[in-house]
Order: sequence, then structure tokens, then C-alpha cells
Amino acid sequence: MKLRHTSAFSMPPTPTGPLSSSPITERTSSPQSFDGSSSPVPLSRPRTLQKVSRPSSLFGSFRSLHSLQDEDEKLIRTQSTPPSSSEDALTYFDVRNMSVLHHGEVQSGGGMFRKKNTYLVLTNSHLLRFKSQARAFEAFPNITTSLGRTSTMRHSRMSSGGSNHEAMVSSDGCTSTPLSHMVAVYKLDDGRPYFTIEIAHLDEATSQASTMSLQSNDPRESDLWLSSIRAAITKSRLTDPIPPLKKTIEHLVRAVEYECDYDPHHFRMFKVVQRATKAGVRSSSDDLAKLTSNLYYLVLGFQKLHLVPLPRFAKHGSTVSLSEPTGCSPGIASLTSISLQTFDDSFQLSFRVPLQQSTTLYLASSSANDIALWVRQRADFLRPIWIEQPFAWNVPSALEDSILPVSSPEEEDHFCFDRTLTAYCVAYNVDPSNIRYTVNYSCEDAPQFELLYPTNTRRPKYTVLELLSIMRALRYNESFHAISFRNVDLGGLHGIVDRFGSEHLLWTTRSGGPLNLPINEQSWLLVQEVQLLALKSKRLRRMDFSNCLKRKPKDQDGFRDPGSGFPEALFPLCAQQSTNVDWITLNGIVLAEIDVDYLYAAAIEKSCHFRAVELGRCGLQDGSLKTVMEALLHQEETLESVDYSGNPVRLNSELLGKQFGRLQQVRKLNLSNTQCSAGKRGLLESGTLLRWKLEELSLSGTTLNEESVDSLASYFADAQSNTLRHVRLDQCQLTGSNVAKLLHAMCDGREVPREVHLQISENKLELGHDLLVDAFGHSVTPTQITMQMLEYSREQSFRDLLVALSENKTLRCLDISRTSLPFDASDQTCKVLQHMFETNDTLEELNISGEETHLEAVTLGPGLRDALKGLKVNKSLRILRVEHQALGLPGANALSTVLEKNRTLCEVYCEDNGMSLQCFTGLVNAMRLNTSLYHLPDMDKDRAWSRQRVDREVDSMRDNTASAKSASTKSTVKRAFSGAMHTGRSFSGRGVDKPSPLPGYTEQDVQAAVASLDQRWDAEVTRLHGYLRRNCCLANGLPPPEEERPSTAIHSRRESAADGLANALQAASLDRTPKTEVDLQLGHVYRAEACTEQGGDSDVFEDFEDYSEKLIDIGDEGSDSGGELIMARKRPY
Repeated sequence: MKLRHTSAFSMPPTPTGPLSSSPITERTSSPQSFDGSSSPVPLSRPRTLQKVSRPSSLFGSFRSLHSLQDEDEKLIRTQSTPPSSSEDALTYFDVRNMSVLHHGEVQSGGGMFRKKNTYLVLTNSHLLRFKSQARAFEAFPNITTSLGRTSTMRHSRMSSGGSNHEAMVSSDGCTSTPLSHMVAVYKLDDGRPYFTIEIAHLDEATSQASTMSLQSNDPRESDLWLSSIRAAITKSRLTDPIPPLKKTIEHLVRAVEYECDYDPHHFRMFKVVQRATKAGVRSSSDDLAKLTSNLYYLVLGFQKLHLVPLPRFAKHGSTVSLSEPTGCSPGIASLTSISLQTFDDSFQLSFRVPLQQSTTLYLASSSANDIALWVRQRADFLRPIWIEQPFAWNVPSALEDSILPVSSPEEEDHFCFDRTLTAYCVAYNVDPSNIRYTVNYSCEDAPQFELLYPTNTRRPKYTVLELLSIMRALRYNESFHAISFRNVDLGGLHGIVDRFGSEHLLWTTRSGGPLNLPINEQSWLLVQEVQLLALKSKRLRRMDFSNCLKRKPKDQDGFRDPGSGFPEALFPLCAQQSTNVDWITLNGIVLAEIDVDYLYAAAIEKSCHFRAVELGRCGLQDGSLKTVMEALLHQEETLESVDYSGNPVRLNSELLGKQFGRLQQVRKLNLSNTQCSAGKRGLLESGTLLRWKLEELSLSGTTLNEESVDSLASYFADAQSNTLRHVRLDQCQLTGSNVAKLLHAMCDGREVPREVHLQISENKLELGHDLLVDAFGHSVTPTQITMQMLEYSREQSFRDLLVALSENKTLRCLDISRTSLPFDASDQTCKVLQHMFETNDTLEELNISGEETHLEAVTLGPGLRDALKGLKVNKSLRILRVEHQALGLPGANALSTVLEKNRTLCEVYCEDNGMSLQCFTGLVNAMRLNTSLYHLPDMDKDRAWSRQRVDREVDSMRDNTASAKSASTKSTVKRAFSGAMHTGRSFSGRGVDKPSPLPGYTEQDVQAAVASLDQRWDAEVTRLHGYLRRNCCLANGLPPPEEERPSTAIHSRRESAADGLANALQAASLDRTPKTEVDLQLGHVYRAEACTEQGGDSDVFEDFEDYSEKLIDIGDEGSDSGGELIMARKRPY
């Protein structure tokens, strides 16, 4: 049976299991013989220990044995610590039970000028070094080599890789190294004309590491020693595995935890040597002595590979090297190569971060096979869906069948996308929490991956490494059928070439087959990553790059713009049928001539089967657009979406009729913001539209004449338009009568309202407004209408519309935001609006928000606050948007009463209304009785507005105080100068007091008051979230958790919240300010008194039980400021 090498430490039974199933204890040694016997049997004196009387070794390595009795006592003595790789190892073992595997004479010495003969004996448990062959023959009589034999091994030397102390050197008899302490045996590439073998060993108990080098002129003798020692180490590991020390494991766990990479189920540890390499250079003995190898622990964490230096558990008497070895922690996802040697224990691991040079770790270990397999398993675990891994796997063929399996990627969401993304972020040293994305399940070709803006608002763009992490994590992922980078800037990858490597450029099909396209390793990263996204996924159908690149092509004499990169990446793959992507959106990306060439070459191939190539706002001129339209005619049987919006071209209605007449499957048509030379004909004839089953029709920004309106009306009246769901006619110069005509054509004679969203914003609806009002009043409307920015010159027209809305029975969603009236809405208009709230029983979503700009504010006026009270009896409205209406405290009180009574509202959006903390507290208090609302904003914008108001108040008070003190200082100086003139005294400025920032309190007092405002706002936000969680649980039939049930006994007041600085200073706990601390140190004790305003509560100062100060607003009639805030200290008691 073929046995596979196990790890240098105890290996778990499964790749994902814990490190060991049994507790790990420290090793002890006992006087056991090698046959397993533990009885202290009297032993005869081994002949290897017979010696003449001589002084003990000065190094204490091999103690001299003076009598047989002393030796017997040592043989039966039990040690509390394991024997080190030292010279006294033979004291504890019977060499008669050791079997000799190989032996030979070598030359060794401590330096260049001291050489002596040494005889090496390799046994099944130790590697022994004797001073002479005669000594070896005394210990092992089976050695039959003649005493005059000349060894072929030369210039063997012993050197310490961990310290300057030569731990293996002994002046007394022999030295021994247990095979269990050996870490690696490998050929040393030192540049010298010898065949060198290096043996590294580690005494784990003392963390003492050493290396031993053997040199030979005969390669066969060198290979024989190498193979013999490796085979002996392997057999020793298999027959007698030794678990690691507990303290070593704890040290390594701490090191990995410091890197935030510890996972007990994925923790693996090995002993390795970082080899010293100096290939191709001839060196002297002194230079060779400087080439030292270092021993490390190689630890596999969850996402990184760690080289951890040896722990320093014990203090050594030797001098510590000035250059201590340092570790490293490269990410496993950046692995580029694993190379394993068959003739020794050496191996190499290469890592590379994009746009940087690669880093190679030259290592060696007797567990090299296990290390390679576990590193491969970790790489497969982090990229479980990658069919072809992006690193070289240069290992012996025998290991191909031993690759460790990983768990199925289907056990996690989206085929372990988060796992792979985090692994790449860690490997590229970027913060994964800065990446935001969402998965859309309600769109076409769902699920769709949608990349959002970064979390860090101060850096609105992703870096190159962040974008590469995202795109490489998406590669091979079959859970997403669509990928959208809409509005995310990908310009960081445009024009960037990675000249240091191309390991991630896997230029094959998904199954690993050859690709019939030329490879360009020097292409942009943008082109490579987009190509591989489309190439490596079979289920990916749609890619959206809208507004991802902001550039303008620059075609100059003799220079052709290289293009945007997206057509170069995608269209050749589509032409070769190497991808299933057939819906490509390039809106907002200005295309160059070469981009149009790539598109044309692919679109003329019918085998592409394009469903859509959206080219809105791509800067296409007349000639380029004509070329594109002619090419897309070859996709007449499959093309479902046509988007030429926003291009600086003039469309001809006759040309459009000929081009569109051949298309058969169009579902979406977008010709917004284009110029048309329609003449007396309509832009689109009804016959052209009736060929299709349109779902979306967008003509916003395109002027429609009467003929065009008639064509649209004919199309809306036909049953062919029943599939229509969205119509955008914003800024089309439509009048109220035109819209009324379209409404009648769309909805007349239908028993059920049409499920259509009609957008008619920014049109001249006041012209023919009576016809539009009549259509609304008779419920001739679809279910959703958006008509923003209505501009009325007569308030009566808006009032008529509100009356019609009160009678409408088909509208469910209405948006009349940013409506402009000549003046604030009158009381009569507000009463009509209140009546509409009370009587309309079909509206489910209403938007009556205003608009606030630097030049003007569009609001309905203060009468809206009373009109909102009509919502108390409304039974249908679920979503209300009332932003930018300057509601203030009266509006907040009105909304509070609505929330306490209404039981159908689910979402309320009321930000940007100038609401202070007092207003917000009133809304939160109203939530105690509301159990239906599950969205109410945190009012962050109003919070910022309130903070700015307090800052302005502080600045104003500071300016007033400074001006008052300046005038007082001038009069004081004048009096002092006048007195000096009369008395003859010199004038000094010491009698002039410096003006304080604010009279009566310090700047720290003001900061404490402002901080108290933020704390109270945070407290209200916490209360609000508790109420919203309670409502969500109730809506889903779940009992709210006990800890999320906010208390209503403490927070029952509404009017006592502090908004301004004066109230904040009164309500803030100033007993921690520097002024109060000084007063307490001086012995002044003040009794806290509660100061409440009208409508407030007496518990504002409930935290001031013994000592406090308060600020009160005192109106000083003689002061120019009209009432400054001063400190009022109460009398002591």
C-alpha cells in the first residue's frame, strides 16, 4: 500500500477538521528502549561510551562518564524535558538497537583554518557524528569499512542558522541529531564547485535551530546521502509522529490572530527552512559562511500564508544575531506558482500583487508534499468555482491524484462570492468593507449583480486594486445572470498595462479549450478583465457599463484614438460565439471610431444574436449612427431594445420608418433628447409602432408635433399597446389638451385601469388645463402619473386639479412635487388639499415635496401644515413624501398627530424641512402609538441644519461679545491713560482685562452643550429604530424582542427637548467642565436647581443631584446684545 507523506505535525483526518482531535501535551522522554519496553533493565556498558580519563567538555555537550554505575543511573533517569539535538543524546539511548542505514567519513571544522576528520553514521532514529571511524566502529561493530578508507565527502561544515552558537559541536566522543528534529534536507545552491547538501534541524523545546552542510566532489555520493537521509526522515515521521508543543501552537495562533486570519478549522502549521541561494556566483569560504538559512513555521490561515519566526522560549548564552529573521504574510489569492522538486525537500512559492513584481519564497521542508497539497486546497477553497486556477502547479505527477477536496460552493450564497472577494481584497491589501454591492432579483435577467459607490464618501472612486478584486471575484461565477457597473467609474483600469506578469490572463474557453482569438498580454487591464468576465461565465447574459468611463476621444493627425476598451473586449468574443452575453449597455460612454469598427464587425454576424446594444449619449455623429443602424439591421430577428438617445444627430422620420420597419422583436425604444426633422409627418408612424409589443417608450426631450401626438394616440388606443408599462414624455412641449388626448386614447372604454406609468413632467400643461382636469375628474388616467415641476400662473388651476384628484378612482401613484404657485397656497387651496386627503380612497403613494435651491425655494407655504391633518382619517395612502416644504415645528406637530391616528401609512419621507431636535423628538414620541410605519428617516439633513444654526448662534454671540468688550477696553484705557497723566505714573496694560470668549462660561462649556445636543439626537435615533423594529416584527407576525421594546415611561415629554444654544446650555450637564471643576476644588458647592420653561418638565436636571451650574437667558436692558447668556451661580448652602 502506498503511503502518502504526512505533515511534520499531527495531521487532521479531514481538510476542514480541527488541528487535532486529542489534547496536545508537552513531550516527555523516558528510559524506554527502541523496542517499546519501559522497564529499567540493567544495561551493559556500550562500547561507544568507553573512554580514557579526560577532562569534561568545556561546552557541556557530552559529559564524561567516569564509571559504569554513573552510566546506569543516567540510563534509568527520567527527564522532565526532552533531550535536545545535543551531544549527550547518546546518554539516553542504546545504540545496539539502532540499525545503520548509511555511513561515511567526512572532513569538518569550525572554520576555514580548522579542519578535522568526522565520521557520519545514519541510523533509523539518529544521525551520529564521530570523531573518527574507530569511534564509530566501537559503537557499531557491524561497520566493516576498512580503517584506511578515504571518504569522498569533503569540506563538511556545521553552522548555526538561528544563532552564533554551534550547538552540534562536541569535543567529547560524538554528537547526535534525532531524525524527528530534522526539518529539511536539500541541495544548497551556493555557487561553489562542489555538490553541497544542507541539513536543517530544530529542537522545538528550546527553539534552537541549526544547519549542517556536506560537500562532495562526487555527485553520486552526494545523491546517496541525500536520498538516504530523506528516506530515514520519512520513515521516522510515519512510524513515530510527534505532536507539536502546546506553547508553540499558542505562539503561532497569536501570530496569526494578529493578522486577523485565524480560523481553528483552517489552521495548519509546518516547519520550513528559508533557503539561502546564491546561484552562479563563485564565493570564498567567508562568503559561503554568510549564506545562512533561517528556520520558520509556515502557517496556513484562512486567507493568508504566514512565515512566522521561531519563538524565543529560552534564553541562550550565545550572542544573538543583529539581523533577526522577519516573517511575512502574503495572501493566498495572490499565489502565482507552486514548484516542487523531486530530488530533495526544496520548493518555491511565488506571489504577486497586480502592477508589482513577484515575490518568491525559496523554502524547504520534509513536509513539502503536504504543504503543496494544503496550499492548493486553500487556493481552491477561496476560489471554489474556478475551473482553472491562475497559478502554475509544478509538482510531481504522483501528487495530482492526492489533491484535497473542498466543500461544495452551493452551500453559500452566490457561489461563495463574498469569500472570494474578501480573499482578493486581503491579498491585494485593500479594505473589503469599502466595497458595496447589491443583488437585484426583480429585474430582467435576474439575479443581477450591481456595484454601488464605495463606502468611503471622501473617496468616491474605487482604486485599481479594488476594481481588480471585484472583477476577479466575479469571474467564473454562474449565480449572476447580469452584471451592472452603472455609474461606477472604471477609468482606473483604462489605459493601464500590467507589465510584471499575466498569470490571471487565462486565454481559454470556460472549459479550458483553445480560443480562436489572438492573445495580447500587453492590452489594458480594463480590456482583459471585461473579456474574462464574459468569457468564463455561461449564464451571464447582460452587462451594463453606463456612465463608467468619462473621456473624450482625441483623434489627431497620424494618431487614432485607442477607444474606450469595452467594444474591444466584448464584440470580438460575440462574433466568435465565445460568450453568451447578448445585451450590452454602453450609455454615457463616448465611443471612438475604432469602437464603432469593433461593433460593426460583430453586428453584421447574425450568429451574435444581439438582444440589445444600447448607445445612448455615446457622442455618435450622423455618419457613425448610420453605420451602427445598418449593422444592427442584421439582428432584426433578435433585437429587443433600441437606444439612440442623447446623441448629437438629427433623425429623419422617413429613415427611421425604413430602419425600424425591419425590426420584429423590439420591446424598448428610447429616442429621448434627439432632434428630428419630421416635417408634416410624425416622428414615429402608428404603423411602425404597431409592429412591436412595446413595454417601454421614451421620447423625453424630443419635441412632438400634433402628428406625432396623433400617432401615439392611435397606438395607445390599439390592443397592440396592452403590453406597454412605461411611457416617458417629459419636456416634449405637450399641452394639457395633448395629454388629455393621450389619456382618453389610453384609458377610454376600459373596465380596469391600465397598469402604465406615464411621465409628463415639465410640459406646458396649463394650456388646455381644463381638458386635463376633466380627464382626471372622470378617472381617465392610468395607475401611475408623474408630472413634476408644474408651473401655474393662476392658483385656481392648481385648486381645480386638487378637486379632480378628490374624485379620481384610478390613480394609485401620483407625483406632483416641485409644483410652483405665484404665491403661497391660500387657505382655500389648503382646505381643498385637506379635503383630498380625507376623501380620496385610491391613492397609495403621493409625492408633494418642494424644492430648495440657492436662488429660490418652491414650497406650498405654511398652509400645508394644516392640510396634512386630513391624513388622520385617510385609509389608503401608504407612502408619503413631503420633503423641502419648510414644515418646521408646526408641521412636525401636524405629522405627529397624523402618526398617532393613521394606521395605513407605511413610509414617510420628511427630511429637509427645517426640523430641530424638538421636532424630531415629537415625531419619535408619536411612534409609541403607531404600529404600521416601518420607515421614518433619521433626519440627518435636518440634524446638520440644526447644528449649523447652533454654530451660527455661537459665532454671533462671540462677535457681539468681542465688540462690547472692545468698547469697554477703549474706555478703560482712556481712563488709565488720563490717570497716569494727572498722577505722573507710567501707563501699563496690565490693568486691562482680556475679553473672554463668552461672558460667564468657557469655551469648554459651549462644546459640552453642543455635544449634549448630538448625544440627545443619537438617543432619539435609537428610540426610533426600536419602534421601527417593533413594527416590522408585528407586520411579519413575529413578537418583538424584549430588548427592542423601548420604554415609554421615561421619554414621554414632547416639548422639553433643547434645540438652540440657550436651551442646550441649560440642559447640558456642565458639572464636568473646567469651570465647575475649579469651583469644586476651591470648596464652592452649589445646590442644583431645576429650571424649566413653560411646557417643560422638571426632570431636565435630574442628573444634577448635588452639584451643578446652569445658564439662564437674562435680558439685560442696558446691553446692546438684547439678552446674553451668562453664568448664574447659586448661593452655597
